This record gives sequence, C-alpha cells and structure tokens, in this order.
Amino acid sequence: MGVEGTLDYISDLLSNMKKKKKKQTQTVALKIRMDCEGCARKVKKVLSGVKGAKSVDVDLKQQKATVTGYVDPKKVLAAAQTTKKKVELWPYVPYTMVANPYVAQAYDKKAPPNHVRKVADPSKITETTVDDRYSIMFSDENPNACSVM
Repeated sequence: MGVEGTLDYISDLLSNMKKKKKKQTQTVALKIRMDCEGCARKVKKVLSGVKGAKSVDVDLKQQKATVTGYVDPKKVLAAAQTTKKKVELWPYVPYTMVANPYVAQAYDKKAPPNHVRKVADPSKITETTVDDRYSIMFSDENPNACSVM
C-alpha cells in the first residue's frame, strides 16, 4: 500500500464521517394574528430569515403564513413568536378530511370556507356528564353509600 492508497483510504474515511441525513422539504402553515399590511410585512421578513426557508407566503385575509423549504416547524413557530403576535400552527383542515365535521369541537365560525378545526375522531372520545365516583357513592350496591337516600 503506497502513499496513493493511504490517501484514498483516509479520504474515504473522512467522506463517510461527513454524511448527514438530507432534510426533506416541508411546508409549515401558521395562524398569525395580523391587523394590517405592516404586520404582514413584519411577519414575512421574520419568517424569511429562518434558516432553510425557500419561500414565504402571507395571507392577510385568512391570517395565515406558509413557509416552504428545509425548515423545522418548531423553529418556524419560535421565529414567528418573536413578532409578539398571537401564533399557532394552522389548526384547520378541509371538512372532507374530518369524520364528523359538525361536532362542537370541529366547527369554528372563524375558519376559512370549507374548513373545520382539526380534532381527534369524536367516536373515540368518551365524555360522560356524571362522574363515576358520584354514581357509585349513591348506588344501592355500595354498602358504604349515603344513607340519606
């Protein structure tokens, strides 16, 4: 093994160490409270400064900002919060994507047309109006139940 073989070996080692996972292009949508064009410009400027952001679209009417590029959603959210505006990830989905779009948690009158709030499947949510502890407390099968009844 000569000098040339040694250099090839060392270069292969170094190139294998530098391999990183390639980030995938992501689209991050945010709901940001904006009142005027100045607010929209400020938000666009801040979000454009996020490392990896390729394009930033701000829709003042829908109160929505969309960042596309090799970005981390947490970093985009943190950058948007530096504007001192009320910020959250975009909570709306098309109503065709929700099993029951007319439940109380999904309906939002501020939602854009044909959109509802993203909620968990309502058939999986079990809500009871009476807590089980109280029904057991006054049960006839419970020997320690209230004797006032």
